[in-house]
Amino acid sequence: MQAMLFPMELSVRMVLIVVVGVFLASFVDGVAGGGGIISVPTYFLAGLPAHLALGTNKLSSCIGTSVSAARFIKGGYVDWKLGVPSILLALYGAHLGTRLQLALDERYLKWLLLAVLPVVAVVVLRQKRLPEERGEIAPGKQAAIVLAAALIVGAYDGFYGPGTGTFLILIFCQLGRMDLRTASGNVKLVNLASNIGALATSLLNGKVFLVLGLIGAVASVAGHYIGAGLAIKDGSKIVRPIILLVLILLAVKVISELF
Repeated sequence: MQAMLFPMELSVRMVLIVVVGVFLASFVDGVAGGGGIISVPTYFLAGLPAHLALGTNKLSSCIGTSVSAARFIKGGYVDWKLGVPSILLALYGAHLGTRLQLALDERYLKWLLLAVLPVVAVVVLRQKRLPEERGEIAPGKQAAIVLAAALIVGAYDGFYGPGTGTFLILIFCQLGRMDLRTASGNVKLVNLASNIGALATSLLNGKVFLVLGLIGAVASVAGHYIGAGLAIKDGSKIVRPIILLVLILLAVKVISELF
């Protein structure tokens, strides 16, 4: 237990980076999804090695996402017929994804992060305004799309994570024909489930910096609460510049470490 509380030395610089970065990430995630593009690099910038950064990120993300999920549930923006089986599939997918991540050498994982981040960023930055009204689709087809996305994207979330919320919103709205608010509510359920599945697997393997993750969780709760409130009303224009700035900082740090 002591090893997970303090697997490395905790510094004031590390705490400041995590508090600021995780708050911004959670705000973005609450508004539009994709906050992992900021929170994962934040833990890297704070000096955590790859597996520990990903596991610790799941702790703060899990607690923060529960707040935004609660706001959507309270507002009645959840389709529970799709939500319950989605939760189960996301839990299983995230467990498998995290096991695969932990099997990879950290150096190879950093190369993979460099390859995946630009792709995720392009998807997030090209995101267009999504439908406010539900579209026409057969219930069986909609369920197949939503449940498959929960399993596959849940596995991706367990393996790495950034862009998970955005991928799910795009699939639920554009392929599953859900309206934006209901899609966002269901996405929060799936994302929370995948975070829990990934966190449990990381905890069992000792890859979570508990103290730093709990500090980040406080910032995550604040960011998600504010962001989810804005998402229910409308989006925000600050998402794209924040994502671009963090991507640049991450690229500089990871490339400097690899070379």
